[in-house]
Amino acid sequence: MEVKMAYENIIYEVNEGIATITFNRPTALNALNGALIGELSQALDEIAADEDIRVLVLTGAGEKSFVAGADITELATFNSLVAKNFAEIGHAIIHKLQQLPIAVIAAVNGFALGGGTEIAIACDFIYASENAKFGQPEINLGVIPGFGGTQRLPRLIGTNRAKELIFTGKMISAAEALQIGLANKVVPQNQLMAEVMKTAGEIVSKGKVSLREAKQAINRGMNVDLATGCSIEIDAFAVSFASLDAKEGTTAFVEKRKAEFKGSLMK
Repeated sequence: MEVKMAYENIIYEVNEGIATITFNRPTALNALNGALIGELSQALDEIAADEDIRVLVLTGAGEKSFVAGADITELATFNSLVAKNFAEIGHAIIHKLQQLPIAVIAAVNGFALGGGTEIAIACDFIYASENAKFGQPEINLGVIPGFGGTQRLPRLIGTNRAKELIFTGKMISAAEALQIGLANKVVPQNQLMAEVMKTAGEIVSKGKVSLREAKQAINRGMNVDLATGCSIEIDAFAVSFASLDAKEGTTAFVEKRKAEFKGSLMK
């Protein structure tokens, strides 16, 4: 495990093509403040520039929290202009996370509230520990989600379920998150990272161009009609054949051997 440049509010590590960002404000339940958001943005830029990274895992320090929302002591000082700027910065960083050309897995190890849920649902999928809790409690503060919750959550779990969570501000358990399709898998907390890394290891072995094209086709196709989405898939399918990995994968199948994908986004 290689620990990258030192940050104060996150831990950024890379091991065999898998990057891990750990939100590291455990005494504040890893709540988002301006400093943590800035460091997350910088780390995402590093990951986007590193062709050797195939998977990103996001998790929280300690056993209680993934991200317990925004730092309310900061929110309490906001006026409308400051709030808009904060939301715009948050949206830009979460968009950057969602647009990474690699797989991104949220390993939710505890509270994922407010901005924590919003970060998790911007990942490609979520594995959660049994003690995880999800929610958009902003309405209890007299405000609304500001980092994409009103937009991504309905797309993931349906409009009515999202309205119920956002209007009530209630927390739901990991079991309920699994039931409604918010989480992909729920495991005991002491098995969470092992389970995440098992899946990450499977993804790392795939071709980088095909992973990028599959992710982009799904993400772009979610917000268009079926015919347009199928056109997006046709183009992405064609692009995947430009990679050396397409030749390797098909040849390995014919030769009855395991494929060794070594292509990059450039070839």
